Amino acid sequence: MLRSLVGSEMCIRDRHSCTSTVPSATHRFSGLATFLRAPHETDLSKVDIGLVGVPYDGGVTNRPGARYGPRAVRDVSTNLIRPYNQGTGVSPHGQKLRVCDIGDVVVETPFNIEAAHQCIEDQYHRLVDSQVIPISVGGDHSVTLPIFRALARDGPIGMVHFDAHCDTGDDYSGSKFHHGSPFKVAVDEGLLDPKRTIQIGIRGSVGDPDLWRFSHDSGMRVLYMDELYDMIRTGGVQSVIDEAYRVCGTDLPTYVSFDVDALDPVYTPGTGTPEVGGLSVLEAQLMIRGLGDMNLIGADLVEVAPEYDPTTNTAFVGGQMVFEFLCLLQASLQQRHKIPHQGKMGAIQKLFRTS
Repeated sequence: MLRSLVGSEMCIRDRHSCTSTVPSATHRFSGLATFLRAPHETDLSKVDIGLVGVPYDGGVTNRPGARYGPRAVRDVSTNLIRPYNQGTGVSPHGQKLRVCDIGDVVVETPFNIEAAHQCIEDQYHRLVDSQVIPISVGGDHSVTLPIFRALARDGPIGMVHFDAHCDTGDDYSGSKFHHGSPFKVAVDEGLLDPKRTIQIGIRGSVGDPDLWRFSHDSGMRVLYMDELYDMIRTGGVQSVIDEAYRVCGTDLPTYVSFDVDALDPVYTPGTGTPEVGGLSVLEAQLMIRGLGDMNLIGADLVEVAPEYDPTTNTAFVGGQMVFEFLCLLQASLQQRHKIPHQGKMGAIQKLFRTS
């Protein structure tokens, strides 16, 4: 149904008349694990929104393990995340836009990061060619760069970036390709418009006070936690949402990238580079829900490293963020392109700004 990922407008045409199906009502502890219990599908002509795993962490600079993120999120989201969002009234599965788990990106050269990124990029070009909107689960944050190379092949995109780190660093141990640098490289390659980029939740100790200078010099809007806390304290979460709209706008294509270390490690300890003093899960959920008027072309959830969290809570929270992305994209795309809603959408208007 969706016929273009990027550009000033997204064109619509009918595919098959069938719609996505609500996940099975059988016991949630039975059956094969898929993201959010969505049906598994390899025929991209039958997919509008694709949930895809990117199990690659060859770009980490310290603690590995995010390659196991997609598997952990699949398992927990199959068992613990139900199909209806009480906060927004959206049921994302039973709508015209068909949601499927389309499997994992196969990285055939994991020991060569540039070749690995090429593998990822090639497979995302297939998604773009098939007009599939991707919601991706990493993997370390370096995987967003090859995703951008496919999604932004027709022009630079904007980004709402939740993270403890700006990820605009430079060379590290002889390579500019690592999980601390994807967005500098993306700007350098003309994939990301820095003036339409907002980075939310930045904090923590650094080895160099100028580590994130590129973000500031290039024109990105960097919201450090101190400023963010003051904004929320005085103007509520809506003030942060408003700032995101000021930066990214509503017309040009925008991507949402969410590193779980944006959240305080009391919620998500299972990540490679945790930083104390972060966002709460509820604050993040409310911010994501407020982005529905943007021209969204995809989203990712990265840096879930389950081995550092025996409680599985990090994977659970990660799955909840993916669920929020899916609800957001389903409702936003239907609203923007006037696609009829199937069944009760409840409080769908809560996703959209009234100002």
